Amino acid sequence: MTLKLNPEAKAIYRSIREEIKKRLVLPGSSSFLDMFEPTSDREEILRRQDYLSRNLPKISPELREQVARVKPVKFRRDYLHDRILIVDDDEIERAGELGLCEVSTNPEDSEGYPLVLSTIGYGIDVEPVPSQVAPELYIMPLWENRETLDALARIGELTGEGSVAPEILSKLEKLGEVMERRKLLDSLEELIAERERELNEEIEEKLEKFSLTLSGKELLDFLGELKAGNYEAIFRHFGEVEGEILDLINEAENQLSESLGITVELFSREELYPVTVPPERVEMLREELERELKVELYLKSREVLERIMPLLPRLKEELGRVHELDFLLAVRNFAEGFSFPELWEGGMAFVNGRHIFIENPQPVSYVVGKRPEGFNVSGSENVQDERIVILTGANSGGKTSLLELITQIEILFHMGLPVPAERAWVEPLDELFFFRRKRSAYGAGAFETALRSFVRALKGSGRKLILIDEFEAITEPGAAVKIIGELLKIAHEKGFYVVIVSHLGEDLRKELPFARVDGIEARGLDERLNLIVDRQPVFGKLGRSTPELIVESLARKKRGKEREIFERVLRAFR
Repeated sequence: MTLKLNPEAKAIYRSIREEIKKRLVLPGSSSFLDMFEPTSDREEILRRQDYLSRNLPKISPELREQVARVKPVKFRRDYLHDRILIVDDDEIERAGELGLCEVSTNPEDSEGYPLVLSTIGYGIDVEPVPSQVAPELYIMPLWENRETLDALARIGELTGEGSVAPEILSKLEKLGEVMERRKLLDSLEELIAERERELNEEIEEKLEKFSLTLSGKELLDFLGELKAGNYEAIFRHFGEVEGEILDLINEAENQLSESLGITVELFSREELYPVTVPPERVEMLREELERELKVELYLKSREVLERIMPLLPRLKEELGRVHELDFLLAVRNFAEGFSFPELWEGGMAFVNGRHIFIENPQPVSYVVGKRPEGFNVSGSENVQDERIVILTGANSGGKTSLLELITQIEILFHMGLPVPAERAWVEPLDELFFFRRKRSAYGAGAFETALRSFVRALKGSGRKLILIDEFEAITEPGAAVKIIGELLKIAHEKGFYVVIVSHLGEDLRKELPFARVDGIEARGLDERLNLIVDRQPVFGKLGRSTPELIVESLARKKRGKEREIFERVLRAFR
C-alpha cells in the first residue's frame, strides 16, 4: 500500500531521493532505492527498519573504499572472425544459432583461419556450446576486471560473507604469460627498433676495440677498400671480430624469441654492420605471432573457464550484493546521526529534529496528537490528544521549515529509513498533504485553486496528516478565519491530523476550542536591536508577532517626534 502524497509532499520525497542518489557510486544501485518507496503498510515498514538496523552498523569506511573500486563485469557476445567451427550436417543449424563464429561442414573452408574448431575430429575438438567455442568472451572481462575481483575478495573479508573472487583470481594467473606476450605484440615495432639500436651500438663498440698488425701492402689494400665503403673488408681481415658480431646477433634474436615465445630470425647475416630489419620481416613476424597467440589464448581460456564456470553464478550474486552495499553506504552517509522512529498510534512526535536541507539547523521538538512517554520536552507536559494544531509566531521564525521537517520525518518513516531526530514516534498514514504557501499566487484564481485542494484533502476517510502554510495569504483575513475554522472543524470530526501555520491564531483559538495554538517566539531584541528568535515552538502559547518587535526596535532607535509616534503604535499592540 503506497503512501499517497500531494505534489508538494512528492517534491520533498524527490529531494530526499536525490540526496541519497548523490551518495551512490555505482551505476544501477538506485534500483535498491526504488524498493523503498513510501508505504502505508505497518509490517513492511517494520521489515525495512529491521533490514536496515541489522545491516547499516556493518558499514565501514574501508568497505566504502572497496565498493568504489568495483566496476561492472560484462560478458560479451561478439562475433569472432578469427575462427571457424567445422560440424557435420546434423549440427549445422544448432552451431549456426550460437552466432559466435563462421560455421561450415566443409573442412576446406578453414583455410586462412588461425583457429579451426571442430566437432568431427578436424582441428581442435569442441562441443558446439559458447564456453568451448568462445571461452575468451567469458575470460577476458574477468582478466580486465581483476581490480574488481580483488575488491570483491576484500569486501567478502570485511563483511564476513566470503567470496569466490580469490579462487577466480588464482585460476586467472595461468593467463599471465600469454597476456604479457599480447602486450609485447602491441609494441612489436618499438621493441624490435630498440633491439636493433642496441645491437648496432654493441657492434660499434666491438669495432672500436679491435687492433691488428698489417704489412705495408696489406695496409694499402685495406685502406683502399675501406675508402670505397667496403666494410666487408674488415670482416675478411678480422674473422675473429666477425664471429663476435654474429654471436651478438644470435643473442639478440634469442632474447626476442624468449620474450615473444616464438622462434625469431630477423637480422641479416650478409651485411653485418649496420644491422637492419626490413619492415616486411616485422610484418611477417607480427602475423605469425598473432596466430600463435590466438591459439594459445583460446586454449588457456578454455582450460581456465572449465575450472571457474561453476563459480560464475556466485560471482554474479556478489556483484549484485555490491550494489546493495552501495545503497546501504549511501543511506548510512545520508542518515548519519538519524534514528529509527517507533511505530505509534496517535499522531507523531520527535525530539531534537533537524531539517535535512538547512545547514546547521537549530534542533526542534514537536508533537501532533498524543504525547508519547519519553517525549520529555519543556512545555509539553500539558499536551493532550490534540490533533489540530495552529502554529503562530514571528516571520522568518521557522514555521514553514517546521512543516517541511514534519514532512521529511513522515516520508522517511514511511520509506522505512531513519529520521533526522534523536527520537521519534510516528503513526503510519494513508495520505500526507503538504500545502506550501506560493508567494507569487494571489487573487481569486489562486484562492479557488487552493480551496479546492484543501477540500480534496478532507474528502474520504483514513489516516491523514494535512500541513497548511498560511492559507490567509491568498484571501481576506476575515474570510480566512471563517473558511479555515470550518475546514478544521471537518478535519477534527473525521479524526485527521492538521498543522496549519497562521497569523490568525487569536481569532482561530476563539473559533476552535479543540485546537492547540503553539507559538514560535521572537523573544525580543539583542543589543543591536536585531530580532532574537527561538525556533522551538512553545506549546499552547500564542506566538508574539514580528511586527510588534519591529515597531519596538524602531521606537528605540528613533528620537523626537518619530519616537513618540512609534511608541504610541507599540502601545496599541500591548
